[in-house]
Amino acid sequence: MATKSCFQLRLLLVQLSRISFPWRTHYHCAPPARPVRRKAKLNMKQSGKFVRLCVWGVFAGLACLPGRASAGETALARLGAAGGGRILFLGNSITSHGPKADIGWTNHCGMAATALDKDYAHRLTAAIAAQLAKQPSIQVANISDFERGHAAYDLAAKTKPFIAFKPDLVIVAIGENVGALTNDAAQAAFKDSLVRLLKTLKQGGDPAIFMRSCFWASKVKDALLRQASAEVGCVYVDISALAGDEANYARSERKIAHAGVANHPGDRGMQAIADALFAALKTQK
Repeated sequence: MATKSCFQLRLLLVQLSRISFPWRTHYHCAPPARPVRRKAKLNMKQSGKFVRLCVWGVFAGLACLPGRASAGETALARLGAAGGGRILFLGNSITSHGPKADIGWTNHCGMAATALDKDYAHRLTAAIAAQLAKQPSIQVANISDFERGHAAYDLAAKTKPFIAFKPDLVIVAIGENVGALTNDAAQAAFKDSLVRLLKTLKQGGDPAIFMRSCFWASKVKDALLRQASAEVGCVYVDISALAGDEANYARSERKIAHAGVANHPGDRGMQAIADALFAALKTQK
């Protein structure tokens, strides 16, 4: 966008140079002691063209300024305008999980990727960096305590470091650890908590927020995630189809003793999640 505008600005300058203005000085072969000014009035057509070009040039020039992004640009373009930007990933064990010996999990990354650079957060970051030729700054956090106790979750205290990070983009990947929402009251309470979380994350810069559906598809929870996203003006990314493909599970890639760990996305599943989010970033605001 900025490159195109800069080209248009250069074209504007060429056009302006071709307009004959009465204040131009015209010399004969040998310049006289005092410049001779042509006594010609700028006709109305030239005057109107000059004003229009000047006004258009102001907007084109502003678009050329570094670090500025149009409100109509995609989330990926906004990151590019921000020099790569800041990305905040909020999720559960699929996003980040520290070593836990009793279940045989020894990594510190999204479960159950084989390495840090194989989980979806880092695969997505790598894709963004490759596309923009700029490296984003990222912060990754596990907020599974919100899922398990959303009603009593201290938003002000626990989101403070996230807001201080001043992200340009927030990826929210939660829902799997939320208990069964078996009645209308439970569903309404979870949705209200989601809305409060998303609105809180909007503070301090109004970042773009993308919320993905549950990896283990849940008709009820996914519907509430979608509704909360729409209410706050966030982008909802549906990845529910991924769970239907056995190749996306870690157990399909290697032998894992603990069934819970094996049921998490493996490297292929993590890449699939990253691909879905990246596709959304390229088309959504």
